[in-house]
Amino acid sequence: MAGKLAGKKVLMVVAPDQFRDEELLEPKRILETAGATVKVASTKASAAKGMLGATVKPDLVLSAARPDEYDAVVVVGGMGSPKYLWGDASLHDVLRKTFAAGRVIGGICLSGAALARAGVLREKEATVYKTPDSLAELSEGGARFVDKPVIVSGNVITANGPQAATAFGNALVQAIALTTTATKAS
Repeated sequence: MAGKLAGKKVLMVVAPDQFRDEELLEPKRILETAGATVKVASTKASAAKGMLGATVKPDLVLSAARPDEYDAVVVVGGMGSPKYLWGDASLHDVLRKTFAAGRVIGGICLSGAALARAGVLREKEATVYKTPDSLAELSEGGARFVDKPVIVSGNVITANGPQAATAFGNALVQAIALTTTATKAS
């Protein structure tokens, strides 16, 4: 898999507090091993804190992100996602622009709801960490919930939680590689 994503750039978005550590770290490791350059964004410039103790200094503040610079945007879950990410207008803008450009979008755990609120899950199959609120957000966003660890629906990949982090990372690599191949062919 090394080199498969050479030259590709991925933006991973975390809540400034209570992101799920392995949902950032495992897909990030997989993407970087495949050759992608991964940047981390958050709603604040200060170090973001994970639920299990990891800390990460964001490379940029989400409001400064330029979607046209990335081949994929991936939203990390965790308990901080509903508070900091679900309703974030900057995140919704980045997701909509990335989606409109035909690039890959990912959301894991509770962050599938942020994708739904951004409008990028309409008429797509998707999964999420199941809570009454997250399921309601998917429904309101027009998604068809599928109770599986990872769902690939076109260029949108969703996963249901930390146990799916490895499979989610691998699905992201495949989707980015396929999207890139399709873009070059057209």
